[in-house]
Order: sequence, then C-alpha cells, then structure tokens
Amino acid sequence: MKLTKMSHACVRLEKDGRTLVLDPGGFSEEDAALGADAILVTHEHPDHFDELRLRAAMENNPAAEIWTLRSVAETISSAFPGRVHTVGHGDSFTAAGFDIQVHGELHAVIHPDIPRITNVGYLVDGGKVFHPGDAFTVPDHPVETLMLPVMAPWSKISEVIDYVREVQPQRAYDIHDAYLTDLARPIYDRQIGGLGGAEHLRLTPGASADL
Repeated sequence: MKLTKMSHACVRLEKDGRTLVLDPGGFSEEDAALGADAILVTHEHPDHFDELRLRAAMENNPAAEIWTLRSVAETISSAFPGRVHTVGHGDSFTAAGFDIQVHGELHAVIHPDIPRITNVGYLVDGGKVFHPGDAFTVPDHPVETLMLPVMAPWSKISEVIDYVREVQPQRAYDIHDAYLTDLARPIYDRQIGGLGGAEHLRLTPGASADL
C-alpha cells in the first residue's frame, strides 16, 4: 500500500491500481481528491470536508463513491444518486478494494460551550492504517500506522502523546498539521517521538511512503 500525505488532514492510499482518499478538505490541495475511486470523510468541518473538492472528484470519475456520516452525506448525496453512502460507528464496508471499519462517534471537545458534532474514524485493511478525524478514538483492533492529529484547537501535546501511547501503533504519521509552524515542528517531533512509544514520522505534502 502506498501512502501519500496531502496538506493538513488529507491522505491518499493506493493499492492494486486503485485510490482511496480521506478528508480532502479546504486546507488541502484543490486536486487532492482527483483520481479517487473512493472518498471517506470523517466529519463536516471545512478543513476535512470541502464540497467543491468532492464534486470535482465525483465528476472526474463517474464510478467514484463517497462514504461519510449523515451531515456530510445530506449535503452532497442528491447530486450523485446512489454514490454517497452514510456510515456510523460499527459499520464495515469495502471501498475501492480497501476493507474499512468505522470507529468513533463524536468530535473531540473544543470547548464545553461548543456543541459536539459527529466524527468517525476509518480503520483500513484490518489495521494497516487508522485515520481518526478530529478525535482521539482508540479502535478495538491493533493499528500498524496511525494518522496522528498532531495539532488542533481541541488538543494539547500531552494528549497527543497519550493518544499514541494508548493506540500503540507501530508508527505514527503527522496529520492535522496546517496549524503547526516549521519553528515548532522540532519540538513536537522530539516530544512525541521521545515519549509516545512508537516511531514518529512526518511527510511533506505530496510525499509518499510504502506501508
């Protein structure tokens, strides 16, 4: 499986000539979802869900399909009948040849005064990759590669470190990193890598790794 990191929270996975894209949001490249055979969206916030990017991908490939939670599906399903699927915690399905399990129900707490929205994470191919969206969801399955939300308005670095410790992946790649300046990256690299208990890695946007 080939993993390509796009900007912020977007990831592209390729296997057997097919492409799965997760969370092509407004902070990611305009063409982040183009060429996708399947798209997964974790929640409705604009840095994870951008309607124009999804529409472009669906129009580019008439066979492409989307799996997402209800709030996102209701926004775009009428434009692509039969191609947008609503999922929730506990669901399993196959998308573009990838086996997907859905984990999690709620977005992390931003502030007690802000109502929590639905958020789901996606476990790919039996734990090969886990993308939690905006939450510290721990799937009930071993994880090889954790896509780690490294900086967000809803987290602090101690929580990020403890999340890595709790999931216990073989490796963790940074996502949700558009907020993180180059000046701060060495601090995060050192602390997460030194304290998390797993190999801590990051890719520049557009760079890839084989899993």
